[in-house]
Amino acid sequence: MKNGKTAIPEFRSKVEEHEFWSIHDSTEFVDWKKAGKALYPNLKPTMKTISLRLPEPMLNHLKVLANERDVPYQSLLKMFLKERLDQEFS
Repeated sequence: MKNGKTAIPEFRSKVEEHEFWSIHDSTEFVDWKKAGKALYPNLKPTMKTISLRLPEPMLNHLKVLANERDVPYQSLLKMFLKERLDQEFS
């Protein structure tokens, strides 16, 4: 290559590509000093807003736990839901 870097090989699968990059340093292949910022102005958020009615005491308990963990209560609720979903689907 003209920039002194090695050419990135062609991969037959994502698994092959993953194995390759797990043992190689990208600086052997890419001159990161010449890299620019990637802009994605038209991306849509991956979150979906929902309305959820909870009993007030349950919400208050959630807020207390979130405060103890120093996280927003909505984030704690998402963490709890993810843990349970992981249990259910494993």
